[in-house]
Amino acid sequence: MKRNDYLTWDEYFMGIAMLSAMRSKDPSTQVGACIVNDDKRIMSMGYNGMPRCCSDDEYPWDRDGVGLDSKYLYVCHAEFNAILNCERNVRDCTVYVTLFPCNECAKAIVQSGIKEIVYMEDKYADSDSVKASKRMFDTAGVKYRQYVPTGNEKILKF
Repeated sequence: MKRNDYLTWDEYFMGIAMLSAMRSKDPSTQVGACIVNDDKRIMSMGYNGMPRCCSDDEYPWDRDGVGLDSKYLYVCHAEFNAILNCERNVRDCTVYVTLFPCNECAKAIVQSGIKEIVYMEDKYADSDSVKASKRMFDTAGVKYRQYVPTGNEKILKF
């Protein structure tokens, strides 16, 4: 008889997105993403961080800084990194992400052909950025749905 406490696909892929977020060095916001195809195969993963070859120690992580002293001009978001890190086409894939995509990531998601977003949190739902994202997704036919936690708890020890 098979065990009954295994992870659902949504739990599994959101769990990978959550684990990916733990790689972020951002002191205030850690976001992870996992791109999956229709065969339930992981195509790519990403987390928010500095671009390749740009030292995490030399660029600012301040969210309140102005202009060049703010992380916002430098950090690549998790979804964007997952798309760029993938060596294959992500058309018709699903992206699991721990935070609803901003408008810049929405553009990349739409352009890459991703068909669905499963997100954990939408804490910036009232921002113009997220409103623009939802508008683009609706226009392009990209579905989005909030991940519904099951209450299932798994503990990883490293």
